[in-house]
Amino acid sequence: MTDYDLTTRPPGPATASVPLLTVVDERLKTTSICWALATGSRDDPEGRGGIAHLLEHLVMSCPLGTGGTHLSFSEYVERRGGQANAQTGLEVMLYYAQVHADDAEDVAAALLRAVLEPELGDSTLDSERTVVLQELAAAAADPSDAVQDAVLAQLFPGHPLGRPVGGEPDQLGRVTTSDLETVHRERFVRAPGVLVVVGPSVPQVLTRAAARATGRPVAQAPHVPLEPVGAGDPLPDPATHDFTWLCFGARSPRAGVPGRAAHGVLAHLLGSSPSSLLYRTLRSEHGLSYSFHAWDRGYREAGAWRLLIGAEASAAGRVQVVVDELLAAVAEQGPSPDDFDAALRQAEMSLVLESETPLEYAKLIAERSVSAGRPWSLEEEITELRRVSAEDVRRAAADVRRDLLLTVRSVAA
Repeated sequence: MTDYDLTTRPPGPATASVPLLTVVDERLKTTSICWALATGSRDDPEGRGGIAHLLEHLVMSCPLGTGGTHLSFSEYVERRGGQANAQTGLEVMLYYAQVHADDAEDVAAALLRAVLEPELGDSTLDSERTVVLQELAAAAADPSDAVQDAVLAQLFPGHPLGRPVGGEPDQLGRVTTSDLETVHRERFVRAPGVLVVVGPSVPQVLTRAAARATGRPVAQAPHVPLEPVGAGDPLPDPATHDFTWLCFGARSPRAGVPGRAAHGVLAHLLGSSPSSLLYRTLRSEHGLSYSFHAWDRGYREAGAWRLLIGAEASAAGRVQVVVDELLAAVAEQGPSPDDFDAALRQAEMSLVLESETPLEYAKLIAERSVSAGRPWSLEEEITELRRVSAEDVRRAAADVRRDLLLTVRSVAA
C-alpha cells in the first residue's frame, strides 16, 4: 500500500488534507474508489435528525455540472457500466464507485466534484426527501429493521448514538437547502476523511494533487457523556403476535481500545455460521430459529454488541433462555478450544474474503482508516485478532451477559 497525502480545496476558505491510500494490483481490470468521512447521523444538528443521510442522497443525485452535464454522479458512473453507491452510518459516511480502469480518471474527478461541490438545489432536495421518507416508511414496516434502531435507542438513551440513522420524518420535512449547505460547509467537508483506490494504477487526477503535507484543519467531533442504559422490552404475547424479532444488546468497549477484538470473536462464536455455538443449539438442536446474526461495532464513547434473532412469538421465551445459557456457559468456563478456534478463524476469514473483492476492500480500508484516524492494514488487524485469547472471550461474554438487554418488534397475528 502506498500512502500519499492528497490535498484538495473544498468550497470556502478551509483547505482539507485528505490521506490517499492506494492498493495497486496490475492484474485488475477495474478501479475501485472510496471516500470515507468521519461524520454521520450522530452529528446531525438538533432538530434536523437525518440530515446527513439526506445529504448523502443529494451528493449522489445532484447534477455534476461539469462539462455541461446534467447527470448525477450515480448516473454518470452507471452509464459507463460501473457501479456507484453511498452509505451513512452513525459515525462514518462512505461514497464509492467501481469502474473499468480506463474510466478511472474521469470518475475520480467526478467523485471529487460530487463530494466537495454538490449543486444543492430545491428540486433535488424535494425529490430525494420523498425517496428518503419512502425508505424510512419501508424500514418502519419491517420489524427486523425497526428492532435494530430500538436496541441502539435503549443502549444509548438520550444520546446521539441512540438516534435513528435515517432520521425522523417530521424533522426531515423541515430541512431546507440552506440547512444542507451549512452542514456541508461546516461539518461535511471539514470532517476527517480518507480516500482509497484499489486498482491497476492510481488516477493521475489524484496523484497530481498529492503532497507530503501534514496537518488537517478539520472539525473534530466531540464526545458526549453516556446515560444509563434503558430497561429493554417485554417478550411478545403469542396470542396477539405470530413472528417476532429479538435484538439482544450490550455496550462494549469504545473504538480504539486495545483488546476490544474479543467482542468481535464472541459475535462469531454466537453468529450465523454452522460452526457457531448458537447455530448448533438454537437451530440444529432446538429448531427455534433459522435467521440470526451477531455483530459488534465500536463508536467514540462506547461500542455496541448485538445479536438479532427471528423466531415465532411463542418461541421467544425459549430463545431468550438459550441465549442466556450459552452466554453463561462461555462466561463461566470460556469457549472450548475447538469453538474458540472456529470463531477466531471466522473473524479472520471475514476480513480476508472482503480484501479479495476490490470494491469491498476499498470500503474496508476507508472505513477502518477514518474510524481509527490512521491508515489501516489487513495484516495489523489480523495480528490483533490473533492476540485474542479464550480468556479474553470469556471476559467479554461475562460483560455482555451482565449488561444484556432485549428489544422486541413483532408481526401482529
